[in-house]
Amino acid sequence: MTINLPTLRMLGEYLDTPVLVKLRGGVGIKGKLKTYDQHLNIVLSDAEEISEQGTRRLGLVLIRGDTVAVISPAA
Repeated sequence: MTINLPTLRMLGEYLDTPVLVKLRGGVGIKGKLKTYDQHLNIVLSDAEEISEQGTRRLGLVLIRGDTVAVISPAA
């Protein structure tokens, strides 16, 4: 699966800013967007996992694009 060019350009506007990535299965990961690729693989720094059990610090993470459901600016 590859993502279309306008989507990738829009995501580029959020580099080095906090984003919330919702994964399939309902888990959310919040962190600073460092980089991404055409498959929507994402690297976040200072990441935190947000789930029903609470929040857990993760640090630097790589998220596989096929697990991503939604990406939005973090509040």
